[in-house]
Amino acid sequence: MLLFSPDSGPVCDEQEIFGKLPLKDARILELGCGKAEKTRIVAQQAASILALEVDEIQLAKNREIADLPNVRFDHGGAQKIPAKDGSFDIVMMFKSLHHVPLELMDEAFREIHRTLKSGGYAYISEPIYKGDFNEILRLFHDEKIVREAAFEAVKRAVESKRFDLVRQEFFMTPMHFDSFADFEKKIIGVTHTDHRLSPELLREVRAKFEKHMTPDGADFLMPIRVDLLKKA
Repeated sequence: MLLFSPDSGPVCDEQEIFGKLPLKDARILELGCGKAEKTRIVAQQAASILALEVDEIQLAKNREIADLPNVRFDHGGAQKIPAKDGSFDIVMMFKSLHHVPLELMDEAFREIHRTLKSGGYAYISEPIYKGDFNEILRLFHDEKIVREAAFEAVKRAVESKRFDLVRQEFFMTPMHFDSFADFEKKIIGVTHTDHRLSPELLREVRAKFEKHMTPDGADFLMPIRVDLLKKA
């Protein structure tokens, strides 16, 4: 298994990657659903989705969504899934594994294994610690340790024989910000993490960000790794 690939892969939306899964009429668990952007896409095909989120502020917003009748939003983390054994055909984590506390990552995979049906898939996508966007992010939120720990947890899950590695995929996903204010709102102002930047650090982040600004905004390519596992 590779932490990253010298070949960064195609530039594409992640939908092109997870769209290869047997989503139609599937029972799906999404761990760390955030703003439910991917949830909405997957719900077009899935029979049902249990979308869990630990951020109470975002969860309250998600529970106000009225046009996804096959989705149930609930509070919960990967390390303690509120579902019976064998409840799901597919478990999906979109850039959320590295947010699980380090000491609970192995427990998260035990829970994923427990709640997947025999032969079910675990789709794990994680950002790679590289690229221009990462160089800005790490000034105030360095995720090197947790991203590497997430990869090691995936490896241990495979080595434990609970899961088989189906494949790894690498791709670059486009990111766009209209302005630094847009970056502040979407990245610094997220509710799941309390980013408190000093005036000096905020100026440093702004200066690095604005080197990428054009009349049309700032564009980045985030490298992503997908580990697709199958319950053994």
